[in-house]
Amino acid sequence: MVEVSIGEFARLSRLSPKALRLYAELGLLPPARVDPGTGYRWYETGQLERAGLVASLRRIGVPLAQVGDLLELDSAEAMADRVVAYWSGVEADHAARRDLASLLVRRLMGDGADLYQVATREVPERRLLCLKRNVDQAGAWALGREFIGLTRSRPVPRLPGRAGATFTIYWGEVTEDSDGPVEWCRPVPDDQAEAAAAGFPELTPRSEPAHEEAFVHLGDTAASRPRWQLLQEVLRAWVAEHDRRPSDLAPRLTMLAIPPVTGRSVPDVDFAVPLA
Repeated sequence: MVEVSIGEFARLSRLSPKALRLYAELGLLPPARVDPGTGYRWYETGQLERAGLVASLRRIGVPLAQVGDLLELDSAEAMADRVVAYWSGVEADHAARRDLASLLVRRLMGDGADLYQVATREVPERRLLCLKRNVDQAGAWALGREFIGLTRSRPVPRLPGRAGATFTIYWGEVTEDSDGPVEWCRPVPDDQAEAAAAGFPELTPRSEPAHEEAFVHLGDTAASRPRWQLLQEVLRAWVAEHDRRPSDLAPRLTMLAIPPVTGRSVPDVDFAVPLA
């Protein structure tokens, strides 16, 4: 394998030395050798394929944190599946932005028709096991994976129906710049709450009061950030038009597992705003 300087590797890969240093720091494309005396970095020409893959993923907008996850997959087929899933999400985001723009234009023109059907439901008082942390947009995915991994690692008693579905509360703005609090919650039966909490010392037990929610059903599609903004606008308008007001409880995504649950199962998702 031929070894080349960082400058030559930058020329061959069409990546700037700045980008190469960033990718090296993140572990995406570490140099083959670093001179212990000068700190100068050397690459091997065999790394050009990985450099091209990283560059291609970044060109289609894959965040750096997800690039690392993709590179760790054990097969090209698995990576291809993940890229397809990512691009489907990008297209869904674009569609959501288009719908949001359409909604704003219609509102400005005095047309209050909704793009989504809004319904309401009563939610009983519940005992919850929760994992709450301040995270940015990339960290929100990691928090979700951590919570799901924990709740799948040991048996968790369930409440029946939608009241027992796992849900995620966004207590603040979560973007690339803002690390608002995000809380993942799993409802558990009252009479088993203490035992469940003892079995999950990583999670915080708490109660949530009974309340009414306005919600939009999304089916098997999770709310991306643009769609989240669109749904917030839709529900905000619905609340105002029906002379209601939001409660102190924050908006949430509810994810109901439909049995039989397998590794390929997709939850039934809705977006809800608790009402006062």
